[in-house]
Amino acid sequence: MQTFSETLTRAESMHTDKPALVCNGHEQSFREFFDRCHRVGSILDELGVASGERVAILAANSDIYAELYAAIPSHGRSILPLNTRWSLAELAYAIKDGGAKILITDRDPGSLIHSVDHVLSTADYELMVNDAEPLPFVDVNEDDLAGLFYTGGTTGKSKGVMLSHRNIVSNAMHSQFTMPLVGHDRYLLAAPMFHAAGTLSVLQCLSLGVTQIILPTFSPDACLDLIETELCTATILVPTMIAAITEAQALNPRSIDSVRMLAHAASPITTEVLKRACKQFPNAEFIHVYGATETTVVTALRSEHLLIETSLGKSVGRASLGVSVMIDGEPGRPGEVLVKGPNVTSSYWNKPEQTSESIRNGWYRTGDIGYLNDDGYLFLVDRAKDMIISGGENIYCSEVEDIIYQNSKVLEATVFGIPHPHWGEQVHATIVPRDNSLTENGLIDFCRMYLSGYKLPRSIAFQENELPKSGPGKVLKRELRAPYWAGHESAIN
Repeated sequence: MQTFSETLTRAESMHTDKPALVCNGHEQSFREFFDRCHRVGSILDELGVASGERVAILAANSDIYAELYAAIPSHGRSILPLNTRWSLAELAYAIKDGGAKILITDRDPGSLIHSVDHVLSTADYELMVNDAEPLPFVDVNEDDLAGLFYTGGTTGKSKGVMLSHRNIVSNAMHSQFTMPLVGHDRYLLAAPMFHAAGTLSVLQCLSLGVTQIILPTFSPDACLDLIETELCTATILVPTMIAAITEAQALNPRSIDSVRMLAHAASPITTEVLKRACKQFPNAEFIHVYGATETTVVTALRSEHLLIETSLGKSVGRASLGVSVMIDGEPGRPGEVLVKGPNVTSSYWNKPEQTSESIRNGWYRTGDIGYLNDDGYLFLVDRAKDMIISGGENIYCSEVEDIIYQNSKVLEATVFGIPHPHWGEQVHATIVPRDNSLTENGLIDFCRMYLSGYKLPRSIAFQENELPKSGPGKVLKRELRAPYWAGHESAIN
């Protein structure tokens, strides 16, 4: 059996007085953590949350979030984490679609009070948990729903990804295979916990007796300060976080030699950012993790820092333990990446048509285009939806973006297709420059040195603000693309 309750019961018998969580200077032992987790059962009963029902959480990272994540499924209910960056309308949709009756939040819920039966502030929750009776964890089936994670909104209306106990416990095992932690590690939990990747560490660390250092809200300086003061040894971040950290560290160096493992996921990392990070974290093994909310860990490239200048450095590694990867396409040519394993979701919540489109015979269709080499290393070419077709020629956005990022005047960049009256689509780039010296013609001339003529950006938009991103840190190309396609017959998704 692979369930939350079984995993926590085993961990409770092994780890007692050492620190389990550190958040905002407050340290909590494993004994205290598990005692509070047992009390959560009484709170759920008092609030009338029946077995199998969802509890929505809208909050920043915290020790309370970690205990809710661990305890709610262990008492036979499931969690519904909400993206703190969403609008009230998006939040209300997820709550209604997911059928959550209870919302636990650390902020003013506003109109969300009309979306649930009860709103419980984290302050009131703290009062309740102190008075609650501890209850034993309950036995559940490993295929029961443990968490309902709504996708970050990169494609249309959010979908609820159903992750079972088996899925999430398997993910914890895969995380250990990918990033092997030991008992004396101090893990920095900095990625947002409303995203599946942000909570990967929770069960893994609890199982191993690893102390988790929780960063409530990410900022590069706060992250670096916490690494220095708490002597953090491992973490997983998204590339945009790493880029921001390298900029902040260059301006105000901290002592960050304690980090021995630094994984990144959710989107590609540029070679320049990776090289900067490797210099600033001299003792760290860099690990490139590839996955999705529907799968979490799929592949990993270990020791990426040693492979930057090699062909393998362009891959996302090999399949994790128990995970199968297949390419749907002609042998030897790029095709859609398919994934199968105990970590893969069985369906989307209340969306049978989208489930049948994305999951067939247990294989999840990622929508990513890639290929496997003879040694099983997966190389990603692009997202299928991000492929531009101009005059019948396929143009992969990532190739153009990689060249643009080689220009030292570019801070952020994204490439997508916009309508063209003759060619169907043309290559367009949206750029956040480092300063005002970068011009459209200058950047196109730069790209011309490396790219074929048909791959060159035909238009460039400059903006001062950072590119819009989803919770996991992926650029929301849909938002940037939409104005260009308004009024046209069709758009590339």
